[in-house]
Amino acid sequence: MQGIKNNILCYNETFKGCAPNAKQNRQSKQKRGLSSMENKNTQANESSSLERNELHNTIWKVANELRGSVDGWDFKQYVLGILFYRYISENMTHYINKEEREIDPSFDYANLMTMYASNAGKSGGEFFTPQEVSELLAKIALHNQESVNKVYDPCCGSGSLLLQFSKVLGDKNISKGYFGQEINLTTYNLCRINMFLHDINYSKFHIAHGDTLLDPKHEDDEPFDAIVSNPPYSTKWIGDNNPLLINDERFSPAGVLAPKNAADLAFTMHMLSYLSNQGTAAIVEFPGVLYRGNAEAKIREYLVKNNFIDCVIALPDNLFFGTSIATCILVLKKNKQDDTTLFIDASKEFVKEGKKNKLKEHNREKILKTYTERKTIKHFSALGNIEKIKENDYNLSVNRYVEQEDTKEAIDIKALNAEISQIVERQSALRNSLDLIIKELEA
Repeated sequence: MQGIKNNILCYNETFKGCAPNAKQNRQSKQKRGLSSMENKNTQANESSSLERNELHNTIWKVANELRGSVDGWDFKQYVLGILFYRYISENMTHYINKEEREIDPSFDYANLMTMYASNAGKSGGEFFTPQEVSELLAKIALHNQESVNKVYDPCCGSGSLLLQFSKVLGDKNISKGYFGQEINLTTYNLCRINMFLHDINYSKFHIAHGDTLLDPKHEDDEPFDAIVSNPPYSTKWIGDNNPLLINDERFSPAGVLAPKNAADLAFTMHMLSYLSNQGTAAIVEFPGVLYRGNAEAKIREYLVKNNFIDCVIALPDNLFFGTSIATCILVLKKNKQDDTTLFIDASKEFVKEGKKNKLKEHNREKILKTYTERKTIKHFSALGNIEKIKENDYNLSVNRYVEQEDTKEAIDIKALNAEISQIVERQSALRNSLDLIIKELEA
């Protein structure tokens, strides 16, 4: 293990040997006598991008060689921890030279997290949400808010969703910090490490370990202005086997508990309970919560009648690690300006990259623009009021409200009929010609 540690601590020396040297690049440019500052900036940016990509690939190659036959998911627990200790060392000593300090630990960590999530199969989605999805959720939750008291993720995983608030809004505009809870001990520790590596002050993040549904750790705090989450899809929970839960102030307003085999809407009710009157919650959901019956139908009815559902966004399939299913985003507000719910069909807004689909910047911008403007766009978005949703038996499936584009080729019936008539006439003429030939042969 000591050998592995030493090798990991030296990964940046390995990178120096194979990545382009920025200083040499600058000297080379000067010798070539570049006169245009625009050209210099362009080439510098390209060089920086190449160096970063090279660093990305080198880190993964070194980590892969070191792990040998050790499972990637297990090895992650060692290498990410060592990277964290390296970060601490760099910030506590003055004996590391400037070039080493230029390495961005948060960049290294985030990319390793992405790769381990990708290689972890089904378990990968339990601790990591893709950056592009995290950004979309954060921007939705922060819409029309220039500052917030605090932000919350009740199923925070490695903290990727919480950290997007800092990137989108700026740490100084989140006055009371970042709050989260995670049931998995290893992932809980990854989240805290992630906060450190992204320079979030220890006094500003409050990450708790435990079961959010049965043992919430932040219930005594004031409500949150922004909540984002990607809770586990259709996970089991104790539900009505615990008679006390129906009286829990988080779940009791709906008059029914989420089913034992699908806790999705239990997480949704939990987040609604913790949301401030001026806040927004953006939640990734399994699409079944939009249309399944029984207890879930009653919870949806409660949410619709009380005008809490601001928007439903259908996402493309194959976005997340560990699952290829299509998901959706449920946006909740407590003080909406009207009784309409916006439905957005973004199921085709993606770019295929390798085996996964990606929400690229233009895809995210289209979704955000539609969300903020709240306009009806043919085959993409539609508004439905409470009465219309009631007519649909509180079914919130996006395709119930957004007309699907007909991709079938239009058929001109008249033209087709005329063509058939011509074929019949031609066939009759050929038959007559054939009969004449037969008669001549018989004669």
